[in-house]
Amino acid sequence: MTVLPDDGLSLAAEFPDATREQWQSLVAGVLRKSGRDLSGPAAEDALSTALQDGFTTRPLYTADDAPGDSGYPGFAPFTRGGRPEGGAVSGWDVRQRHTLPDPVRTNEAVLSDLENGVTSLWLSVGSAGIPVSGLAAALDGVYLDLAPVALDAGAEFGPAARELLKLYEERGVARDAARGTLGADPVGELARTGREVTGLTEEAAELAALCAREYPGLRAITVDALPYHEGGASDAQELGCSLATGVGWLRDLTAAGLTVEAACAQIEFRYAATADQFLTIAKLRAARRLWARVAEVCGADAGPGTGAQRQHAVTSPVMMTRRDPWVNMLRTTVASLAAGVGGADAVTVLPFDHALGLPDAFARRIARNTSTILLEESHLGRVIDPAGGSWYVERLTDELAHAAWEWFQEIERAGGQRAALHDGLIAERLAATWQERSGRLARRREPITGVSEFPQLSQPPVERDPAPAPPGGGLPVVRRDEAYEALRARSDAHLAATGARPRVFLAALGPAAAHTARATFTASLFQAGGIEPVHDPVTVDAATAADAFTRSGAAVACICSSDTLYAEGAAPVAQALKAAGALQVFLAGRPGEQRETYVRAGVDDFVVAGGDAIAVLTSVLDRMGVA
Repeated sequence: MTVLPDDGLSLAAEFPDATREQWQSLVAGVLRKSGRDLSGPAAEDALSTALQDGFTTRPLYTADDAPGDSGYPGFAPFTRGGRPEGGAVSGWDVRQRHTLPDPVRTNEAVLSDLENGVTSLWLSVGSAGIPVSGLAAALDGVYLDLAPVALDAGAEFGPAARELLKLYEERGVARDAARGTLGADPVGELARTGREVTGLTEEAAELAALCAREYPGLRAITVDALPYHEGGASDAQELGCSLATGVGWLRDLTAAGLTVEAACAQIEFRYAATADQFLTIAKLRAARRLWARVAEVCGADAGPGTGAQRQHAVTSPVMMTRRDPWVNMLRTTVASLAAGVGGADAVTVLPFDHALGLPDAFARRIARNTSTILLEESHLGRVIDPAGGSWYVERLTDELAHAAWEWFQEIERAGGQRAALHDGLIAERLAATWQERSGRLARRREPITGVSEFPQLSQPPVERDPAPAPPGGGLPVVRRDEAYEALRARSDAHLAATGARPRVFLAALGPAAAHTARATFTASLFQAGGIEPVHDPVTVDAATAADAFTRSGAAVACICSSDTLYAEGAAPVAQALKAAGALQVFLAGRPGEQRETYVRAGVDDFVVAGGDAIAVLTSVLDRMGVA
C-alpha cells in the first residue's frame, strides 16, 4: 500500500469558507421564485419547523450551533452512552413484552421468542397479565441464568418479586447470575390509577436493599415514564417527570440505608421511543446527562459508570394505530432504530397489532426481527453513539435537557412527583400539551398514514383477542388516532345498520389536469372520517353534476377543480347540487375574493389544507344523521 506524504495540503484549501448570509441569500432566491419575498434570517425562518416544548428545527446547523463538549462514552455526563464500549459487544438487550394471562400460552410464546433472537423477557404479572401463581409455569424451561426477566406487576410487585426470587432458588440460579428488574414502581402505579397504596414504597425499598446485598445483577426499582407519555406529555415533560421520580427514589432508598451509588444502581428508567427519530435519540442522550447531574449533586462518586442511567426504551403505544395496523411495522422500525442509536440498554418493539388486543405469533415475530435486522444485518450496535457530533442532534439534546430540567425543578418546587400527581399539576400540564397536539392532528399538520392520510375504507378490520384491561383512574391514556377512530367507528356502525357507508359526491369540474389534485386531497380527507367518496370524472356543468349526484346515493357533495374553473362554473354547480337535495355542499380550496359569491350560491363550507378535518367530518356525519 502506498502512503502519500503529509505535505500539509488541505483538499478544501482552494475553496473559501461559505457564510450563513450567503446561504440565506440563496434560499431567498428560491423562495422568491415561489412568490415569497423574504431575505436574511426571515428566509431561514421560513424553512424552520416548530416542535413541542418551544423548540425549532432549523434548516441549517453549523459548528457555531454545537453546545459544547458532550464527553466520552462511559464517563460523566454519559451523554454519549453509559458504557465505554457502547453496544459494540452485543448491541442492545432485545426485550420482548408478554401480556397473555394464560401461563401455558405465555410459556409457548416465551420459548419461541428466546429461540429466535429475544435476549430478555418483559412479563406483565398480576391483574393485567399472568397470575403471580402462574409465573413458574410461564417460565418453565427458561434458563433463568441466561435470560434476564423484567417484571411489570403494578401494585403486586412485591408478591411477584418474591415468586421470581423463589424460582431462582428452586432452579439453582446463583445469586450473582440473576439478571433483570423486579419492577417496583409505586409512583407509576399512582400515575396510572390515581391511588397510592400504603406501604408500597417501603416494600420497594426493602427489595432494593435485598438486591443490593445479595443480587448484584438485579434492579428492584423501575422509573416508568410511559404513563406520562401515554397521558399526552411532550418529550421534555416525560424526561422531567422521570427525573423527579428518580430523585424521589434516591431520597427513599438512601433513607433506607443505601448509599447514593447503590441507590442509583437499583433504578432502571423506561422511556418511549417514537417515530420521530431525532427527538428520540436526543431524549435518551439528554436523559443520561440529566441523571448524571442528579447523581453528581447527590454526592455520588465520579468513577467510570457511576451514575450512568440504565435505560429501557419501548416503542410508543401512542403512535400505534388500529386502522391499517401494518403501517405500525414502519413506525416501530424507525423508533427502535432511534432507541438503539440513542444508546438504550434494552429495547422493546411492540407488535404492530398492539392497539388491537393480544398479539399473534406473526406480530411477535416481526417485533423481535425488527431488532435482529438492525443488530445483525445493519450492525447498528457496532457503532458507539453514531449521532454524536451531529450539530443538530447535539443542539437538540442540549435544548431538551434544559427544558426537561426546568420542568423537573417546577415539580420539585411543588413538593416532588407524588405531590404533583396528587394536586393535579402533572395532569393539567399534560392535558394542555395534548390539547395543542390534538389541534395539529385534527388539521393533519401531524399526518397519520393509513388514518388521516391515505385511509383504506375497503380494508377489512384486523381482529385480535382482547388484552387484559390495563389499570385506570389516573392520568388519561391518549392515542394519536383517537379522534379519527371515533369517526370511523360511526361509519362502521352505519355500514352494519344500512349496508353502505355514508357517501360524499365529488363534483369534479373540467379536465383531469384541473381537478385531480383537489379531488385526491378531498377523497383522502373524507375517507379519514369513514365517508366514501363517489367520483364522476365526466362532470362538466351544473346539469350533469346534479344528475350524477342523484345517481351517486350521496347526501353531501364537494366541488373540486382549479380556481379558474371555479370562477367560471362553481356557483351554478353549487346551486344545482343544493336543488338536487345535497344536505351540504363543500368547495375544495380557498375561495379568496369569490367567497361571498360561492356562499350565496349554496356552498356551506370550504375544505383546505390545514383546516380542521375533525370538525368538518363531524359536521358531515351529524348532518347525515350517522349516530
